[in-house]
Amino acid sequence: MASVVVCGGSVIGLSAAMMLARAGHEVTVLEADPDGAPEAPATAWGSWRRTGVPQFQQAHTLFARFREVCDAELPGLTDRLLAAGCVWVDQTASLPPSIADRTPRPGDDRLRYVTGRRPVVESVVAGAAEEQTGLSVRRGVAAGGLVTGRSAIPGVPHVTGVRLATGEELPADLVVDAMGRRTPTGRWLAEVGGRPPIVESADRGFMYFTRYFTGPARPRPQGAPLTPMGSFSVLTLEGDNDTWSVTLYAPTRDAPLKALRSPDVFDRVVRACPRQAHWLDGRSMSDVLPMAGVVDRYRRFVVDDEPVVTGLMALGDAWACTNPSAGRGLTVGIMHAQLLASTVAIALDDPGTLARAWDEATERTVAPLHRSQVAMDRVRHAEMEALRRGLEPAPPDAFEARLLAAAMVDADVFRALLETAYCLATPSEVFGRPAIRARIQAQEPGPPPPGIPRERLLHLLAG
Repeated sequence: MASVVVCGGSVIGLSAAMMLARAGHEVTVLEADPDGAPEAPATAWGSWRRTGVPQFQQAHTLFARFREVCDAELPGLTDRLLAAGCVWVDQTASLPPSIADRTPRPGDDRLRYVTGRRPVVESVVAGAAEEQTGLSVRRGVAAGGLVTGRSAIPGVPHVTGVRLATGEELPADLVVDAMGRRTPTGRWLAEVGGRPPIVESADRGFMYFTRYFTGPARPRPQGAPLTPMGSFSVLTLEGDNDTWSVTLYAPTRDAPLKALRSPDVFDRVVRACPRQAHWLDGRSMSDVLPMAGVVDRYRRFVVDDEPVVTGLMALGDAWACTNPSAGRGLTVGIMHAQLLASTVAIALDDPGTLARAWDEATERTVAPLHRSQVAMDRVRHAEMEALRRGLEPAPPDAFEARLLAAAMVDADVFRALLETAYCLATPSEVFGRPAIRARIQAQEPGPPPPGIPRERLLHLLAG
């Protein structure tokens, strides 16, 4: 049994803490925001403020791999989400109308998932954490730096605890950084004499505009949740308790689209999207919620085969984060939490081995998902920018064009695409299957999505 301090008490930090506590460790979570979750999770949207999580009321979703990890590591959490009003999503039950074969397949249950709005989901997770034996959550307590002790590897700092903002030192056998995309541990590591980690960072320059709705019946999807519409994209997500959201996003440089902050302009543009217009058929629950300044960032703590620190493990967005356009953040995060718990189980007693094992497992399991998202961001951003400037975008990747065309007519290719979107398998695993690859390659690429022509979009924005 070890003492573990988890810095950061959001969904992923709390989930990792529960997994470690269930394994018999004594775990303390430090969360800088003072307010705890409301007693009734369904009220969290209107009553809980999380200033430390800037994207708290932006659109989120939980994919099938999130549910799969929860059912394995945190049994009962899925039921708690459902009891709080979260909903099942099953895209195999609402295949695109262009797919003629509607026959269910073995394994379709694996593609189902439960989702809801971020405040409600986090409230459920927080409630479960409060009941977990061996886990203490200290809210309103901020970590202010690292405490180090005798090095496990010569010349490499070994973290033995955290220093609180009050100056108090909290010892630990392991410190987990779950402080999200704005984590200060890079600076803290420099303060204790550590070499900097490998950092890859790029600002793709997306801005997001989200609006929430409620009504007696959730909209029935008529297209993919994420749809390119020319120089912007539209994302539609189902939420808990008869709620749903619509998000429009575009490059930050696209100044005319900043008019989407106006609810009237937002609604006017969404109504021009033929497969998403009906998502406005409800009662608005919010103004347009903008978000920008999100970067793609990746940090690796083993440099030239040598850890830059031991006793500290970066988790979820504190390790790597991307633009949220694919909605994978919480799903990749809980996969990373599961990986952390399993790595600690086999290597905690040897800090050097633990650091190397964590790096290897992270690179093998979740880093490919990060890199694939970065690549998608890069391509879509370039396409949007070309259209904004009146240029012809680069032609799409030939395989991807065939894949998207095949997914609209072939039930098995559609399911294969869901597997990758839901983080159940990597694209190389899924599209390396001979039968699936043959079906994709036999499909002729279709025309690009029509979107909304730039001239018409500018007219809609101007009113």
